[in-house]
Amino acid sequence: MTPTEIIGELFAGPGARDYLGEPVTIGTHMLQAGALAEAAGADPALVAAALLHDVGHLPTGKANGSRRGLGGSSPRASSDSRHGEDGARWLSRWFGEAVTEPVRLHVAAKRYLCAAEPGYFGLLSAESVRTLALQGGPMAPREQAAFEALPHARAAVAVRRWDDAAKDPAVTPPGFAHFAPLLAALVRT
Repeated sequence: MTPTEIIGELFAGPGARDYLGEPVTIGTHMLQAGALAEAAGADPALVAAALLHDVGHLPTGKANGSRRGLGGSSPRASSDSRHGEDGARWLSRWFGEAVTEPVRLHVAAKRYLCAAEPGYFGLLSAESVRTLALQGGPMAPREQAAFEALPHARAAVAVRRWDDAAKDPAVTPPGFAHFAPLLAALVRT
């Protein structure tokens, strides 16, 4: 199987399940985020990062018979800060840092925005507020400065904003097949 086919199976299988208390499935949430990035004119790697940002929540499925998350934990437990790291690590076998780093940093971007942007916290869903506490809460000033200095910080903030907006049960995003050629073109050979 190609990397795109493996990822597509995750969207079709585990991605069709509930998304930790959100009003859409995990797969629909990620497809909405990818569509929002595409509509914003983001470059292909950033569209891929938005599309794949929560892949660390998905169990590995048929690939190894596991019902565990990509990092080895249950999907519910992976709602903490590890799902970004787990997803980025899993994706790094096929994609470069322009895709994987915004995935890895999207949790930190939430913590950053909660500290740096007045009113951002009020935009979070109830589940995002709950997980924020597990993820370390809003960043301290030193953490904010360190985050801002990271090469992919701005991309991670963009992914985070699409993540927040991609929980609308009234929106039907394009299916995974729409994004498959974009992902295939980004796979390292």
